[in-house]
Amino acid sequence: MASRVVFLSFVVFSFSSVLASDPSSLQDFCVADANNTALVNGFACKDPKMVQADDFSFSGLHLPGNTSNPVGSKVTLINVAKIPGLNTLGVSLARIDYAPWGINPPHYHPRASEIFTVIKGSLEVGFVTSNPENRFITKILHQGDVFVFPAGLIHFQRNLGTGLHLPFQV
Repeated sequence: MASRVVFLSFVVFSFSSVLASDPSSLQDFCVADANNTALVNGFACKDPKMVQADDFSFSGLHLPGNTSNPVGSKVTLINVAKIPGLNTLGVSLARIDYAPWGINPPHYHPRASEIFTVIKGSLEVGFVTSNPENRFITKILHQGDVFVFPAGLIHFQRNLGTGLHLPFQV
C-alpha cells in the first residue's frame, strides 16, 4: 500500500512539472509613480485607483526630429518617462528621422529585439550574427516594409536618400 502511495505521489508530481508554466502577472499594470523614489523592477507603482487614460498615452510622435547633427538622424524614444503605463511591460517605442544618407549608427539592445516599419523612403538595414561565422545580414527596405533585429545583435539603419521609420522595440 505504501509503495502505491509513493508511486501515485511520483506520478502526480511528474504531471505537475509537465504542466508548469510562467505565472500570470500579479497585477494588470504598474503605472510608474513619478513621486516615488523607490525602484521595483522599474519604478514604484502608482495607486491603481489614481491611474488615468493619460498614463497610457503620448501625443507628439507625429513631430519630426531634428536631423542636423553629425549622423543625420534623430531618435525620439517613447519609454516609461513619456508613457508611465509602460512601466514593467518590457516594451518601448521610437521614431527615427533621417536626413538624406543619415544613419542610426551600429548599436545593440542587450535585452530586447527591435521591429520597425518604413513609413516613407528607403532604408538599408543590417545586423551581424554572433555565431562563429559572424555573418552580415542586410536588406534594402521600402515604404511599408518591416524588419526585425534579434536581441543582443549589433545592427544599424541607413537612409538611402529620404525616409522615416517607426521602430517598435519589444
